[in-house]
Amino acid sequence: MASNPPPDLVLAPLSGKAKTVEELLTMFDLCLVVLDPFTDESAWLLETAGRILQTFEQADVRIGWLMAGATAAEARMFLGPWAERMMTFPDPDRIAVKALGLAHLPALVHIGIDGTVIGADEGWHPVAWRRITADLAKRMAWLPPAIPVPGDPGPFDGTPAVA
Repeated sequence: MASNPPPDLVLAPLSGKAKTVEELLTMFDLCLVVLDPFTDESAWLLETAGRILQTFEQADVRIGWLMAGATAAEARMFLGPWAERMMTFPDPDRIAVKALGLAHLPALVHIGIDGTVIGADEGWHPVAWRRITADLAKRMAWLPPAIPVPGDPGPFDGTPAVA
């Protein structure tokens, strides 16, 4: 089960300055899709997760990828153009994944401006992701994404987040 990240947890994006979670949450909530680029399960969900995050690009929420076990180069290789479209945080030592208390990936995590986890799901469970994104959309006065849509993968539990 996801846990609140420590405010001093540092996330370093592919481009830009590293910031603590507290700094990232100064004005906006944070919504991350956490992927392990070394698993099929994360690859199956890449386009779906990108579509879901893209829904919130113009909303008052920071969106991005947290790439478990990946260096910057590996994150770019796995994400392709998605790495340039949204904030991408490589997490080569899985420090952020551990700090978030995640046990399975992929995962969706919504962290509120106060630093608490508002919603999280580990694995791909479309009904849970729909609930989390609907709540996020309501908080942002935004329209939620359709989940699932034709072409999305079937539900699965994911793989261990930390080996």
